[in-house]
Amino acid sequence: MGKEVDVAEQGEFSARDYHDPPPAPLIDAEELTKWSFFRAIIAEFIASVLFLYIGVQTVIGYESQSDPANGADPCSGVGLLGIAWAFGGMIFVLVYCTAGISGGHINPAVTFGLFLARKVSLIRAVLYMVAQCLGAICGVGLAKAFQKSHYVRYGGGANQVATGYSNGVALAAEIIGTFVLVYTVFSATDPKRSARDSHVPVLAPLPIGFAVFMVHLATIPIDGTGINPARSFGAAVIYNKDKTWDDHWIFWVGPFIGAAIAAFYHQYILRAGAIKALSSFRSNPRS
Repeated sequence: MGKEVDVAEQGEFSARDYHDPPPAPLIDAEELTKWSFFRAIIAEFIASVLFLYIGVQTVIGYESQSDPANGADPCSGVGLLGIAWAFGGMIFVLVYCTAGISGGHINPAVTFGLFLARKVSLIRAVLYMVAQCLGAICGVGLAKAFQKSHYVRYGGGANQVATGYSNGVALAAEIIGTFVLVYTVFSATDPKRSARDSHVPVLAPLPIGFAVFMVHLATIPIDGTGINPARSFGAAVIYNKDKTWDDHWIFWVGPFIGAAIAAFYHQYILRAGAIKALSSFRSNPRS
């Protein structure tokens, strides 16, 4: 009986102790006066540089090591599994390193989803995306500088729809893959989960990195896996081939749609945001 009372009291305390953080303002000009804001933008830029550098280097290295023209065994090298681990592992590392500074977005689709959920302001969202894209360009540029002899020959790590797949299939793969990623981001960073399950140590970057890893396993054969418009944009700018640019729209439209669906699903269905808003309206009829 005593234990039941303790559990009940603990549950009442947790529910009473938790409050949703207020939504971010649409325009927050005051951010522009804070060093912490610019520090976050720098963190997003550097993280994107490192992410693209490691990812593209892994792709080019695998293509080179498994090229029969070089007398290599087609089954040698890290394989698709290794490429997926490189991208997923780097996201785990970089989110862990930057989460306390910028939130560890490293992806315009993630930033877009969080903006729709009112987690970040419009100014922060736009400047994050700019920093992510510039960082991606620099990261791929570094990879090309270190792999000049192999970069163009092995595709430069650029995203494009593979032979045998239609644009519609690739678009659907990007939408679903980005939904998985952004849904995981919302779930892993949900403050209500942290308050409710504070006794369970959850390392948010781990499930986020695993989501990237799993999506790569599923979609590398289709389009090389985008789910990150900055990753696709940086590779397209440096590789700069017609086929890559022809398919490039898929790697912006798909991730943004997937992110929007994930934001709506988490905020208005799982977290019942629409019901809360309706209840608030009914309880304040004059407002």
